Amino acid sequence: MTPYSDPSRPSGADVAALTDTPDEALRRSLGVGRRRFLSTCTAAAAGAVAAPVFGAAPALAHGRDHGHDHGRGQVLVPPHKRGIILYTVRDATARDPLASDLPSGFREVFKQLARHGYRQVEFAGYRQHANAPGGDNLETVEGARLLRRWLDDYGLRAQGNHGFIPSSWPLTAADKDTFKKHLEIANILGMDHMGTGGDPTGSSYQADWDVAADKWNALGEIARREGIKLYTHNHDSAYGFLLDRGPLDDQGRPTRSSGIRKLEYFLKVTDPKLVWLEMDIFWAHVAQYKFHTYTAPDGSTRENVFDPAALVTRYNKRYPLFHAKDGVVDTANGMGWDMVPFGTGDIDYTTFFSRVGLSNYRNPMVEDDNSPSATDPAQSLREAKISHDNMAALRRRRR
Repeated sequence: MTPYSDPSRPSGADVAALTDTPDEALRRSLGVGRRRFLSTCTAAAAGAVAAPVFGAAPALAHGRDHGHDHGRGQVLVPPHKRGIILYTVRDATARDPLASDLPSGFREVFKQLARHGYRQVEFAGYRQHANAPGGDNLETVEGARLLRRWLDDYGLRAQGNHGFIPSSWPLTAADKDTFKKHLEIANILGMDHMGTGGDPTGSSYQADWDVAADKWNALGEIARREGIKLYTHNHDSAYGFLLDRGPLDDQGRPTRSSGIRKLEYFLKVTDPKLVWLEMDIFWAHVAQYKFHTYTAPDGSTRENVFDPAALVTRYNKRYPLFHAKDGVVDTANGMGWDMVPFGTGDIDYTTFFSRVGLSNYRNPMVEDDNSPSATDPAQSLREAKISHDNMAALRRRRR
């Protein structure tokens, strides 16, 4: 099957040249996995064959956006880093193309997102409507190759996926094989990262987080060997306080806290070379509202207000990905916030992105769980455009 190519869009090779390192740009243009690419480069270097290619590539970097908009201030999210998780437009990928004139299925949704200005996507699985090109299930090597062709056609780069993380521990042989299949798919799609939308554990107890750390370190090592960074995406619960101090309950479990948050403990006990995180900034603000006091070992109530940006800067490059999800303050719903399209809420993204820095390293993915509408089928893609434009408008404040 030959995918449709829109001549108004830049080719995948053109966009990669502007957004990748020289080595990565060459690897993507060749369409090979990282391991094969590295072994090929090693052999080529020994024969002094590859030097002219790599010598020419850095010149391409001069055309890259460096985050400046003369007269308006520094761009906080460079164009090549503006992304969206496809969960936001899940109704469009799941739409029957035979029953609607709206973009339907992955290929047409990619085309529309590229027109909106996006340059990155994060997958939330690989299913679409059965009548869309490629069929309903693209969670295969062949499906991944098809998706990659469409991404390249529209100048998009896959940056992650909320996919399969084995629930078993120790790993079963079947789970390990499935995990490796997903890593192969990620490499075909050109992803640097692969992850999950769930917490490492739903428990509040330190012992369970220790087990989760062992599991994620092991999975991260498997992913590292395939050239992929493994990440966990977290909602508000993971930022609650760890139960790690006595007195013990009737099952021998601690009932009080040292004041460390569960995810902060996870960061301390996992290997920074093997495990990464994706902060959902909306849910981190919900956690700020919900989890601001804890019961100390002596039984007193202590206050510790969560600062999402401070956690990111403390662990710096362990946060390569964000969900850029906005909210308006609502103290009546138990969460403190109501979700809205990016840039239309009260979360101060100008301050957040300014504080965490590393704009050419971090990958913010627009997300709005509520964009799909039962009565307005065009809403999710329309709000995706609004969110992109609001992200593009963010500028560092002048002092």
